[in-house]
Amino acid sequence: MEPFTVLKSKATPLDRVNVDTDQIVPKQFLKLVSRSGFGQYLFYDWRFDAEGRPRPDFVLNDPKYKGRQILLARDNFGSGSSREHAAWAILDYGFRAVVAPSFADIFYNNCFKNGVLPVRLAAQEVDYLFQDDGLEIEIDLAKQTVRAGQKEMHFEIDDFRKKLLLEGLDSIGLTLKLDSEISKYERQRQTFAPSL
Repeated sequence: MEPFTVLKSKATPLDRVNVDTDQIVPKQFLKLVSRSGFGQYLFYDWRFDAEGRPRPDFVLNDPKYKGRQILLARDNFGSGSSREHAAWAILDYGFRAVVAPSFADIFYNNCFKNGVLPVRLAAQEVDYLFQDDGLEIEIDLAKQTVRAGQKEMHFEIDDFRKKLLLEGLDSIGLTLKLDSEISKYERQRQTFAPSL
């Protein structure tokens, strides 16, 4: 997983509340066996019509938002089913952070496991960011700040999750850091285990 330290980008504004995981990545695209490849299906039913043609009025189809790494959203982002694919699709599309007033718990947790930083800001602060979609935003994970224009906003994050993101560690990476201790334990355990 790539470490997350400081991210500077303009935001892609998704001005909708209660965006659920079925809208983030529809069920028919959950057949892939790896974490990659889901970005093309992000918000698929909103991005494309029944014939697969891009809808010109959807924000991700507007060329001015191409390459932006921050998704700006409204309340209760990531609600619905617990599919981890939603976080995979967001990361695979190119977003490293999602900023919203609130997140569904499972989606929030899945973001951390996959290298996406979910940033909770007060509704008024999110409103401020929505006012100008050309505003450069800086998210500093170590300082737990979001800077935009003349405003600096603070966000809360669990210390352990913060450490994992800063170091670029998922659950497997964290376990591999303890490889020598695990191997030592296994060698000692075999000494005391009864022979079969």
